[in-house]
Amino acid sequence: MIAIKNEAQIEIMKKSGAILAEIMAELKESVEVGMKTQELEEKAQVLVKKRGVECSFKGYRDYPACLCTSLNEEIVHVPPSGKKIGEGDLFSLDMGIKFKSYHADLAFTVGLKEVPPQASELMEVTREALQESMERVKPGNTLGDVGHIIQRKAEQSGFSVIKELCGHGIGRDIHQAPQVLNVGEPGKGLELEPGMTLCLEPMIAMGKGEVVRTENGHGFKTKDNSLSAHFEHTVLVTEQGYEVLTTAD
Repeated sequence: MIAIKNEAQIEIMKKSGAILAEIMAELKESVEVGMKTQELEEKAQVLVKKRGVECSFKGYRDYPACLCTSLNEEIVHVPPSGKKIGEGDLFSLDMGIKFKSYHADLAFTVGLKEVPPQASELMEVTREALQESMERVKPGNTLGDVGHIIQRKAEQSGFSVIKELCGHGIGRDIHQAPQVLNVGEPGKGLELEPGMTLCLEPMIAMGKGEVVRTENGHGFKTKDNSLSAHFEHTVLVTEQGYEVLTTAD
């Protein structure tokens, strides 16, 4: 069953999203060459405590941290560690928080210093795929419309969608129905209704897009070790279209 949020619930989710956006903006400013991903985790925990919210990921299916910190061929769900961020790396940061029992989820990818032109293109295509897919979010459209635009954007640019991973519904649970695939056929799948809250999160690879588990067992990386990028927003289906909830006030 798909949860439809009422006005009071939506207002809480807007606040949750705004708090998360502020935290992620501070973390983004902190990312630099030579730092350990665990340093970002420590900063995230301070920011979460300061704002009186909770980490959504920590403890979820035994995940050990607040942040997902993925480098280069790593796609998502990689715990922070002593691994250092290097010059030329692509670094993806994913975080969720819970505020008054409602979650928000947000992710981005950045390039450190000078990155190869094709890596920059990969990031930009993934960012654009998120924006264009959000523009398909409105009552009467379907999840197939959303997934189709992501897949088309990736493949027209010579990249591959990570088909085995996807976005999701969100609310009282960090992950809830429906699954929001990054592939699809126009007009197919669940029809969108006002009050739905969804996480759209294109994950796109430079190679074939096949995935394997990382050594720690939590994360995923590309099977061919090709670079990947990941962007995500929490969005609300409105009467007229969509509203991004993970933006700062």
